[in-house]
Amino acid sequence: MGLANAHYYATRDPLGAAGDFVTAPEISQMFGELVGLWLADLWARAGRPSAIYAELGPGRGTLAIDALRAMRAAGLTPPVHLVETSPVLRAAQRQRLPDATWHDDSGTLPEGAPLLLVANEFFDALPARQLIRTGEGWRERLVGWNGTAFVPVAGEVPMDAIVPEGLRDAEPGSILESAPAAAAIVGDLARRLAEQGGAAILIDYGYDGPAIGDTFQAVRSHAFADPFIEPGTRDLTAHVDFAALAAAARTEGVQIFGAVPQGAWLERIGIGARADALARAAPARAAEIAAARTRLTAPGTMGQLFRVLALVAPGWPVPEGFA
Repeated sequence: MGLANAHYYATRDPLGAAGDFVTAPEISQMFGELVGLWLADLWARAGRPSAIYAELGPGRGTLAIDALRAMRAAGLTPPVHLVETSPVLRAAQRQRLPDATWHDDSGTLPEGAPLLLVANEFFDALPARQLIRTGEGWRERLVGWNGTAFVPVAGEVPMDAIVPEGLRDAEPGSILESAPAAAAIVGDLARRLAEQGGAAILIDYGYDGPAIGDTFQAVRSHAFADPFIEPGTRDLTAHVDFAALAAAARTEGVQIFGAVPQGAWLERIGIGARADALARAAPARAAEIAAARTRLTAPGTMGQLFRVLALVAPGWPVPEGFA
């Protein structure tokens, strides 16, 4: 999964109608603006310290542009640091954010100043690990070759000891997922927040685990595809276990809020008022704006499946949207 996605993102812009999928910032400017205002509000109540804006996997830079515009209105103009490995997407970001600084991974983000960090649909694309319950017990699910195609196969090494005790007797064929790379990144970010101050907002589709279920999937041309066919030509993802991310952060002593549904969070921090204001300013776009709000917040669309987790430095204020 890691190798396939590295090639996939390095060789194309996957976003938009001509690509494979659309993310929330591409649906409406309201999403990025509200993320920016959420950060600016927290920053202001923390005493308006010098801070940096950072984003993991910033796509075309759309979210950053909208968030930074909203921040400026609140008096916050931080330097911008983007974590991006794709040369194609870096080029798109550079056109919109020419003064940004780029990083290959979050480990080289600046230290010292409070960090205001956003990760939207970043963690779902990191490599997932799967265990499968066989007749002989739990085994790691690996990728094999049957002579004509890649196929999932069960390994030979027993893995029962790392399965939560309450799930060990699951039915044969049951799948348990984890994402060690995601947990490691969140742990490092939480350590930075505890040392530097600031906050991180993590938004993705996912659940609160541990839980049984196979969420490994591929998307191509806005439709689900076989993840084992033509690796490197389609987006591979797995749903994010927000409980695991929170656990990785908790060991570093940061404040944890959520995870809560994206729709509820956006409504609490003001998407209704923003949608009304945009509709008044551009009456011809009122229906389009209302449709975007519904897509971002309704339970049957992105509102329930996507979840929001906030990590806040010790001593910083309680963030909005998590009541």
